[in-house]
Amino acid sequence: MIRKTFAAALLASAALFTALPASAQEDQTFNAKQTDAVRKIVRDYLMEHPEVIGEAIEALREKMKAQAESDAKKAIESRKDEILNAADDPVSGNAAGDVVVVEFFDYNCPYCKVVLDPMMEAAKADGKVKVVFKEMPILSEESLTAARVALAAKKQGKYDEVHRAFMKFRGKLDDKAIFRLAGEAGANVDQIKKEMMAPEIEKQIRKNIDLAHALDISSTPSFVVAGKDGKAARILAGAIEGPVFKQLFDITRKGGRLSGAN
Repeated sequence: MIRKTFAAALLASAALFTALPASAQEDQTFNAKQTDAVRKIVRDYLMEHPEVIGEAIEALREKMKAQAESDAKKAIESRKDEILNAADDPVSGNAAGDVVVVEFFDYNCPYCKVVLDPMMEAAKADGKVKVVFKEMPILSEESLTAARVALAAKKQGKYDEVHRAFMKFRGKLDDKAIFRLAGEAGANVDQIKKEMMAPEIEKQIRKNIDLAHALDISSTPSFVVAGKDGKAARILAGAIEGPVFKQLFDITRKGGRLSGAN
């Protein structure tokens, strides 16, 4: 909060302006002497109360955060079907669930690997959660290859197996590991190599990245958690722990309010 004394200082500055001739007020400019006086008032106050700078920065952060949240809600509302119900997205959990978790991820993201089991175990324990996977390969060319392979495996009904194999692999996925793991997961690698560069797969990956940009999502893993109708939606980033997922499910069902809140 800006203190009354600072407000008084600003009023004093304003008084200098109002004391100017009408012609100068129309120009809304100070001469050199008046400008120096204003600067001195402000400088003297800030030197005496440097905490005001921190307060102003914090207020700006809060304002920017509120604006970002508002923009995200608008983006989610305008594109909720694309986010929650895209026909070509891989889906796990309860497809008819009343809560939807949408994950934007990269196969070479270590935090994405860490979060897989807690997310899926929380969704399974709940029983009424739909999990949507959106490939967002932003870390390397190998990440893009892995995304293409996984989506090609989906055509064989092997997405879940390949997805889990990639996520369970520790270390950076390279092309050799990608195809080996896909084969070990039961996918037909020869068929994948024929289909992984299909235009529809390229389009799907590009669409996911464009959607992430629209939601101001720039890192993995990031999540959209919402009701199946898009209500009580929120965007979160980072490796969320299992108990936090459970809390998010509960909050979402309560319309975005904490348990017991009025």
